[in-house]
Amino acid sequence: MKPSASLLLCYLLAAFLLPACLSLQSEEQQAEAAEKAVMAKHDELMAQMDQLYMLRQQLQRATLPDTTEAGRRRRSLLRADAAMMGWMHQYRRPADTVAHEQVMAYFATQEHKIDSVGRLMQNSIDSARLVLGTQAGNSSNSSKK
Repeated sequence: MKPSASLLLCYLLAAFLLPACLSLQSEEQQAEAAEKAVMAKHDELMAQMDQLYMLRQQLQRATLPDTTEAGRRRRSLLRADAAMMGWMHQYRRPADTVAHEQVMAYFATQEHKIDSVGRLMQNSIDSARLVLGTQAGNSSNSSKK
């Protein structure tokens, strides 16, 4: 599955429009916009956390011909979940006393990290669905015989 349209729109806004808008804003507004961009990505990914759990459960219950592959996909989903939890635990909004350049660098780093978490989540979801889809396809083929 490809990233959702709203996630792609968020990436495009951050990549193209945000830098242009930041040049017209005060430092405080720039920091606020950068934080909002990071948190928007976080919120988009949080909406997918239930999928990670449901796919893990489906893989655990599924009777797949390749149980090793199902186990790999479950571990991948667990790693994606752990990456999201890890990102949330390490995220700290910079204090108001931190220099503007440091604040902007922090948010740029956080954006890079949350993007990495997003790629890991999407890859693990896609892989799990592929394995489960293969199982669904095989069971429908066997029922036709």
